[in-house]
Amino acid sequence: MKRFNILIVEDHPFQHMYLQHLFNELGSFHLEAARDGQEALERLRLRDFDLVLTDLLMPGMDGVQFIQHLTGLRHKPGLAIMSAASRRMLMAASLVAKNLGVDVLGLISKPVEPSALRNLIEQLQLRRQSDAQTTPATLEFDRQTLVEALNSHAFQAWFQPKKSLHNGRIVAAEALVRWMHPQQGVLLPGAFLPTLNAFGLEERLLWVMLKQAMDAQARWREQGYDIPVSINLPTHLLNSHDLADRLLAFVLHHQGVPGKLCFELMECSIPEDLSNFYAGACRLRMKGFGLSQDDFGKGYSSYMSLVSTPFTELKIDRALVQRCDESESLASALASIVALGHKLGLTVVAEGVETPQELEMLRKVDCNQAQGFLISHAVSAEQFQHLLHGDGPPAAY
Repeated sequence: MKRFNILIVEDHPFQHMYLQHLFNELGSFHLEAARDGQEALERLRLRDFDLVLTDLLMPGMDGVQFIQHLTGLRHKPGLAIMSAASRRMLMAASLVAKNLGVDVLGLISKPVEPSALRNLIEQLQLRRQSDAQTTPATLEFDRQTLVEALNSHAFQAWFQPKKSLHNGRIVAAEALVRWMHPQQGVLLPGAFLPTLNAFGLEERLLWVMLKQAMDAQARWREQGYDIPVSINLPTHLLNSHDLADRLLAFVLHHQGVPGKLCFELMECSIPEDLSNFYAGACRLRMKGFGLSQDDFGKGYSSYMSLVSTPFTELKIDRALVQRCDESESLASALASIVALGHKLGLTVVAEGVETPQELEMLRKVDCNQAQGFLISHAVSAEQFQHLLHGDGPPAAY
């Protein structure tokens, strides 16, 4: 396997030597060191690194300024941030990176323990595996190609299971789109959704996903598994005042069950008039559909929206879930959000769960459900049925 290229950005020579020693104990890596952010940027322009491990408190260009400069690089490395400062300081610095599109692989408190670097290497290996399976999100498609794909069933609904944290069973699923491209293979949403959205084809995709979700539910139901499915709904589609009526008519025409379908309202889009959001949300619930506040905790999620909209489900964004077991602040925030969700009568779902430690923390705070790579990636309807069979007999539902 190709060696990882790792750059250590640290102004203390002793720390350089200590960190290099720890890495050498863990395996064979190409290691380089830089004394400050400016020197690190020069090295990053000369070579592509898989990982940059940087201190925050450095003379001259500090760690935060250095992170801000990473956005201009052709190749963005994975980033780990270390500091003797507070955990909140590390979290704030990580949010700088994440909002600039930099992949944060670890937050490490000083003094650095060998276990912290071991976890970092594991994350780096997972990142390499993920990159090998992910199609670049720079593909371009014309409108006609996308329309033909929508009409020919090339867009498929795949399903990521949601597991109960009380009994460990699969209790629901989220439908996620995949494009079975004749030349490119399986394309993930990042490769085509921005272009599809730019051409105004989101509603066309919604009908495709909804129909396939109901078809899958019918097949699972024949096997005895009655599984609710959630579907992403860009909230700007609520500008159409009759959307709820058309959705209900479509579902009933195809023998679907509104109460077994939940629309996840996505924060990435906003209606022209906020009244359209509240009107659309109310009417969807009046038709019997479930309603989920998606990505709560990401960006500028509004508590007022949460408490004043008739949601049935609250989904906690992965940013609050990842490494929650390592941060008292994150654990406290999770506990507060879960408690609020329960007081509002909502099913609380944590997304982006990747480690057993995160799962255990979610159990401690009494979260209802979890989804993420630890449980399963999104899979085809047929593969999801195999997951159900492996989960236990339908009589247990």
